[in-house]
Amino acid sequence: MPPTLPAETIAHSIQIALTPVFLLSGIAVLLNVFSTRLGRVADRVDLVTAQIRNASEEDMAFLTRQLDRLRRRAILLDAAVVLAGIGAALTCLTALLLFASQHEPIVAKLIVGTFGLALCFAISALSLFLSETLLSGRAIRATVDRQDAAQAAAERDFAR
Repeated sequence: MPPTLPAETIAHSIQIALTPVFLLSGIAVLLNVFSTRLGRVADRVDLVTAQIRNASEEDMAFLTRQLDRLRRRAILLDAAVVLAGIGAALTCLTALLLFASQHEPIVAKLIVGTFGLALCFAISALSLFLSETLLSGRAIRATVDRQDAAQAAAERDFAR
């Protein structure tokens, strides 16, 4: 008959195994943010594509640049989702390993490895998200600059 573990040992194992769940919750929130932003990018692609149909040559060049930026943003967000998903899976594996056995030396090394990798993937996903956010800000500034230039040109034409 296998030896039984005291209730305290089991309770402690459960407490330790739940620690990575906090990282998992954070990654879940990030995935929600990433998918929301990806939806906004898709909506913007639809709008720009519709504007291209009736665009002048000058507008066409600007809208084409916008589509290129949107494509790059979508790629960054896709990669961030994949990295965060891998980080979440590694976090779940860490919790499973912690719950399964915390006293075996080989398992301890696996736990350190899986949790360390989970953190690395989460950091990478956040880095891609930062890049996407900066690209989004650049696109917003370009649009505002273009509108300001158009308004200034209209005011000059009106003054004549």
